Amino acid sequence: MNRRNFSKLAALSSFVGLAPSQIFSSPNYDDHLKISLAQWSLNKAIKAGQLSGLDFAKKSRSFGIEGIEYVSGLYTTHSNLLEKMSMNKLSDELLKRSNDYGIDNVLIMIDGQGNLASSNKKERLEAIDNHMRWIDFALKLGCETLRLNLNGEKNLDKWTDNSVKSLSTLSEYNKNINVVVENHGGFSSNGKYLANVMSNVDIINCGTLPDFGNFCMDGSPRNCNNWYDKYKGVEELMPYAHAVSAKSYHFDENGDETTIDYKKMIDIVKKAGYKGYVGIEYEGNILSEDEGIVATKKLLEKLI
Repeated sequence: MNRRNFSKLAALSSFVGLAPSQIFSSPNYDDHLKISLAQWSLNKAIKAGQLSGLDFAKKSRSFGIEGIEYVSGLYTTHSNLLEKMSMNKLSDELLKRSNDYGIDNVLIMIDGQGNLASSNKKERLEAIDNHMRWIDFALKLGCETLRLNLNGEKNLDKWTDNSVKSLSTLSEYNKNINVVVENHGGFSSNGKYLANVMSNVDIINCGTLPDFGNFCMDGSPRNCNNWYDKYKGVEELMPYAHAVSAKSYHFDENGDETTIDYKKMIDIVKKAGYKGYVGIEYEGNILSEDEGIVATKKLLEKLI
């Protein structure tokens, strides 16, 4: 047993009062699918100063979750952690804490680092440089995947061309990490358009992060003018998926998500032959963040 696996067992035993041998004999999920936690599920607590971004691994372990997905903005825009410590010191501290709790650092979501689809060459190249720094950070943290956004151009042909150029450069920068794009507004929330970008890049470590809910092409999810069919979109993006985001908002008395047919979504994920983590990303306003995470986890466990 390697150190990370032993740490997982020891950490879990401290929470549930079981010996590692007892945990080994407990039922497992589908071998192909595991559950992770996206840090954005806890963004309210972090922004309010109720939870430090340094304690993300500890908090995730309290839910019995073994994989985590960081959000860069919760260390930059929405907190002052990167003002207090360098990127190297931050990655060292986060890695130490994730190891202490036996947590896999699955991926990091990068926001606010420039427009990779911009037709302004200087702006686009600056964005590439900014993302390269975060690729280095992610690799040091032990992440398998880095998620980025494709913004900066309103013409589809130009957006496609610029996106292909930027993704090709970043994917070739280091083949030891997956560089993925989430459907996250604008052209990227059109499954056909984003799949076309992936087809044109055609580099093995470049792919997608299909999000169950982010298919608003114009406006915000709560005030959207142009929705793309979420099931069609996920189906179009799954052939390129290196990660999956299980967005959730509201639940009924049976524990089913009321805005997304989760069974249909998980069936699409399984049919695509995807193997890896499915990340909980709760964004509802009725349940608390903790309650929403637990509700999403229970639903995923039932379906997986």
